[in-house]
Amino acid sequence: MELPLTPPVKPMLAKAVFELPPGETGDLSFEPKWDGFRCIVFRDGDEVELGSRNERPLTRYFPELLPALRAALPERCVVDGEIVVAVDDRLAFDALQQRIHPADSRVNMLAEATPATFIAFDLLALGDRDLTGAPFGERRAALEEIAGGFVPPVHLTPSTDDRELASRWFEHFEGAGLDGIMAKPVDGPYRPDKRVQFKVKHRHTADCVVAGYRVHKSGDGVGSLLLGLYDTDGALHHVGVAASFTAKFRAELTEILEPLRLDDLSEHPWAEWMQQAERGRDGRLPGAPNRWNADRDQSWEPLRVERVVEVGYAHSTGGRFRGTTRFGRWRPDRTPESCRLDQLVEREPVPVSEVLAAG
Repeated sequence: MELPLTPPVKPMLAKAVFELPPGETGDLSFEPKWDGFRCIVFRDGDEVELGSRNERPLTRYFPELLPALRAALPERCVVDGEIVVAVDDRLAFDALQQRIHPADSRVNMLAEATPATFIAFDLLALGDRDLTGAPFGERRAALEEIAGGFVPPVHLTPSTDDRELASRWFEHFEGAGLDGIMAKPVDGPYRPDKRVQFKVKHRHTADCVVAGYRVHKSGDGVGSLLLGLYDTDGALHHVGVAASFTAKFRAELTEILEPLRLDDLSEHPWAEWMQQAERGRDGRLPGAPNRWNADRDQSWEPLRVERVVEVGYAHSTGGRFRGTTRFGRWRPDRTPESCRLDQLVEREPVPVSEVLAAG
């Protein structure tokens, strides 16, 4: 490719906050925060490459997007955005995760069954011009100009400098499966791998069963807690993890949880699930292979189901936490059986098409 920017390029990142950052009208541009795979698209004529946040190409996993991007984008450009999958007009992250598969036959089948959409939100290069040094306001104006040629499944993300409207988007669009609002300094350049924007995230809490743990990658202490919630039939579901502990707390967790370790896995509610996970049959189970890193150790230590912890989370979808939760406090006043899936916040459904139309 002969472009001002060539892959790989690390995307610009954002700091997590829980309310709109202060500022005057016009200082910040607000956008919906899409729940998908971050993707930088490089197009040079017929050549199109989809770069990911971890710099591993996404191109082979989304073949249906390539002709759509050739039809929608200028001949030579670099566009930052998000790949999402919508099912019944709502974001479906689980369906998106299934698209990362080693078998071409599976990739092609899913490309037809759950086709992806690309949401553009920044323009990094156009023709021979590198736009990363230009302020975001200028890049957004240039992106809006080329967006006149966009046709589904390629879209331009909505944007506003109206703080009141952004606050309404923050509350209302959670029902579409979005996990917050982006706030971007209008005069800021594009800075790869730097957290110079803001992601305004939702903040909720839930009381969860601690059903197991993984040892920290250093081999020293507890690295993450495996969390569970019961459904109305009494089945315990794996809903996510709590992690990012200090070294001191990792050691404390080891002392607390060691007496709860189960030597006989058959006594654990997830015994049958674990047997399936070892065969790689379900990526949602706690021991299943990681789709992005097949060498990552996913083994875990099962515990007697006795401890309850309160965790903070930003977003849930399909009865699971999106992303890692934050450890809050132990809840000795709660029984494991009282920790139910109905705690998770479920907003009134909002169609993705309504979000896109907001722009």
